Amino acid sequence: MDDRLYRILEFNIIRDKLAALTSSEISRKTAETLVPGTDPETVRDMLKETDDAVALIMKRGRPPLGGIVDVTPSVKRACGGSMLSFIELLAIAGVLKAARRTVNYCGGEKSAEDGGENSVVDKIVRLTEDYGLETYIYRCIISEDEMADDASPELADIRRRITREQNSIRDRLNDFIRSPKYAKTIQDGVITVRGDRYCIPVKAEFKSEFPGIVHDMSGSGQTLFIEPASVVESNNKIRELRIKEKQEIERITLLLGSLCAEKADIIIEDVKLLSEIDFDFAKASLAISMKAVMPQINSQGRIRIVKGRHPLIEPHKVVPISLHIGENFRTLVVTGPNTGGKTVTLKTVGLFTLMMQAGLLVPCESTSELAIFDNVFADIGDEQSIAQSLSTFSAHMGNIVKIIDGTDDRTLVLLDELGAGTDPTEGAALAMAILECLYQMGAITLATTHYSELKAFTVSTEGFENACCEFDVETLSPTYRLMIGVPGKSNAFAISTKLGLDGAIVDRAREFLSGEDVRFEDMLSDIEKKRAEIERRQQEIRELNEEADRIKKEIEAEKAVLAGKKSEMMAKAHKDAAKVVADAKKESDRLLSELRALLRDARDGNREGLRAGEALGRDISKLSDEAETERYNQQRSGPVKGEKITEDTVLLPGTTLFSKSIDGNVTVIKPKDKNGNVYVSAGIMKMFLPLDDLTFISAPESGDKADSSGGRAGRNGPGIEKALSMKPELDLRGFTAEEALSVTDKYLDDAVMCHLENVTIIHGKGTGVLRREIHNMLKRDRRVKEFRLGEFGEGDYGVTVVKLKV
Repeated sequence: MDDRLYRILEFNIIRDKLAALTSSEISRKTAETLVPGTDPETVRDMLKETDDAVALIMKRGRPPLGGIVDVTPSVKRACGGSMLSFIELLAIAGVLKAARRTVNYCGGEKSAEDGGENSVVDKIVRLTEDYGLETYIYRCIISEDEMADDASPELADIRRRITREQNSIRDRLNDFIRSPKYAKTIQDGVITVRGDRYCIPVKAEFKSEFPGIVHDMSGSGQTLFIEPASVVESNNKIRELRIKEKQEIERITLLLGSLCAEKADIIIEDVKLLSEIDFDFAKASLAISMKAVMPQINSQGRIRIVKGRHPLIEPHKVVPISLHIGENFRTLVVTGPNTGGKTVTLKTVGLFTLMMQAGLLVPCESTSELAIFDNVFADIGDEQSIAQSLSTFSAHMGNIVKIIDGTDDRTLVLLDELGAGTDPTEGAALAMAILECLYQMGAITLATTHYSELKAFTVSTEGFENACCEFDVETLSPTYRLMIGVPGKSNAFAISTKLGLDGAIVDRAREFLSGEDVRFEDMLSDIEKKRAEIERRQQEIRELNEEADRIKKEIEAEKAVLAGKKSEMMAKAHKDAAKVVADAKKESDRLLSELRALLRDARDGNREGLRAGEALGRDISKLSDEAETERYNQQRSGPVKGEKITEDTVLLPGTTLFSKSIDGNVTVIKPKDKNGNVYVSAGIMKMFLPLDDLTFISAPESGDKADSSGGRAGRNGPGIEKALSMKPELDLRGFTAEEALSVTDKYLDDAVMCHLENVTIIHGKGTGVLRREIHNMLKRDRRVKEFRLGEFGEGDYGVTVVKLKV
């Protein structure tokens, strides 16, 4: 790879952009001389450094890297005992300051948010601060040519003495200037300095009248600058102090140099690390400005660019391209009209490869993949040279000869307008032979052409693939879209017709084409039409899928809203029903109190009160029935599954609930007592459970086993529903004798009401106690016509078959 390749693919412009983003001269030179690497591990490391720097900028911003200067030569001179200049010392202090600020940028250590494996952070934490030496240099040296007074006590004392002597001399010279004795001899009433000595300008003709030493003369000779004899001694003293000042400055400078020499290794390492860090952040800044990412890389020649954007085309104008090569084919022939984007495609692939191998991120999707090549060759542009008497064709052939000589299986070759500049037939044949040769040598090759012969050759040759840059004939403008697998048309006839060329001329031109050319062009037109139709249908499918997804999301949102509203409505209905039941109970309690009062009056002989009491009794019965019916209707509406049970919840016998403590379903036997506990059954077990242990799982079904065993859910409900849900058998297994007699009594009432003639009572075989108690009850019950033990197939003596009077 040489400078000519960098110029053709515009890699030199990328390097200039990178150099402009650096903060130091060292990293700027590194950017200007940046070249692609060929070792996969080295390339991966360089890419990771850039990507890690991008991550740091996105989290923390760019670090303050100003003040980085290559002070290595100065430090080495200090190690040899040489005295450094103020500029050199300030540069060393600047390096130490940059190291300290960069370390502070990362907090002085690796941070968890930096991922722990950030290569740039690794460099930063290797920097060494020396705040003491940094501040000492800045305290001693004010500027490039001045040392501070407090650099040392001795220097401060010398400068105070110099100032004191200077003030004394000025006072005495002012006395000369103001003295009437010398008014006519002094040229100007100012004090001047000549050769570090204070003088007074005196007229030349009065030289003899003004005692002193002449140090200078004006250009006209009219003025002499004389040092009065009375201040000669003071000026001499200042001269001596100046010498001492210089010696003290030299001593301090040598001291600072020796301190730098002691820290030479640290300073030199800091310079190296800071320049690398600055270069990494410059690469990261370039990547951010281009919206670039780190692609996947390989050494097998696979290139897959997804929505790649040429970094030197303005962002609002660039059209992303996608292409792949190196898997099913190693040679890609791009065809299409001029200005269609063929050359840009070649340059994009070449520039991306150079940038990646130089450790720069590339502007494309992160799923893109690029290959590392040992050599990249490009023959792009017009290479004709008048000075060398080379035609375009000759120049291209000269380049291709060099390319073939240097090609192997780790080479990327980019050929623009292959075979152009000579006879089309010979040029096409030569182009096919060159491409075939490069393929056999194992190179990855991208070539552009207009030759139809190359299109047909590519279609029929293994390892070759066609591609084209799309062109809109209607608007006579390229779309810059690259389509792989489709050979492109030159569209010369269509473009000429659109531009106004006589149709007869175009038709005549078509007649000159051979039959094979016409068929091939027709085939390309047919392929183009089918491709456009497929793309149109794919777009419609994508739109339909997006519409379906949108509708699905809307339906799901509406279902969620409806479910919420349903829950709210059910909760409100239950609350309203509970209020009705509570109000009815309050009213019945009031009427009952009045009835008791009237009954007391009746016992005292008040017949009218007795009749009123009987009326109130009827009203109470009516209200009680209404309240019971309301509770029945509420239970039929069904509680919400999982709904918690509160003090106001009406629990009916037979209701199935879920118990959290036993992690299973239980059936209500008796409503809650005054302590809020509910008597329930779980299989053969009976127990009291608190309300907060129970939740609803479903509405009770009138007439089921639990309901039949003493439940009241259906007693005041509609008779038809009771009859439909009434079961012809009663299971008493697990009940005590007392409970069984109560449940059986209620069950026989319901059975007679529903006109059941025969019912079966299941009491089990067991010890026979339950059977005996049931039989004793049945013997005395007026609703029973007759009963008997079950026969074989009915349950034997574990059941009793009862015939009722209906």
